[in-house]
Amino acid sequence: MKYILYFLPLVLFSGCYSLSGISIAPDVNTFYVEQLISNAVNAPPTLPQDITEALKQKVQNESRLKYADLNPDVEFRGSVVDFRVSSEAPQAGESSAINRLTIITAIEFINHKEEAQGWKRNFSFFYDFGANQDLASIQSTAIQTILDQMIEDIFNKAFTSW
Repeated sequence: MKYILYFLPLVLFSGCYSLSGISIAPDVNTFYVEQLISNAVNAPPTLPQDITEALKQKVQNESRLKYADLNPDVEFRGSVVDFRVSSEAPQAGESSAINRLTIITAIEFINHKEEAQGWKRNFSFFYDFGANQDLASIQSTAIQTILDQMIEDIFNKAFTSW
């Protein structure tokens, strides 16, 4: 009987908190990610599709939500706002030791069940690389690194209360 009293609270409260920190209302069951568009002049043409698919996969893999393109409970819309390379570590002789690739997206999260939980926000992340490397040689690795963090940030903003 004593053991039952110890484990009863664990069983009763196990659904109240998850270690991932995801907080999705019980009546929210579906999501949709609209194809992002590109407003960035130098962005690779596949970048909006890559971001769209990465966000879909993140939500499908790390939440209980099901993808639905008709009448979703929550949805994401957005665009690629900027894709740029800048010099970050000037050195003598007007050259740079480090270049930085930065990607910025504008994302809108719409919660059709609870409109007050919707938001619009820019998300950005960067990847530093040596000035002796050209963008073409590191671009796929850089974009993947940036997207991993950016998608994590978007997901956390939408579904966690941290």
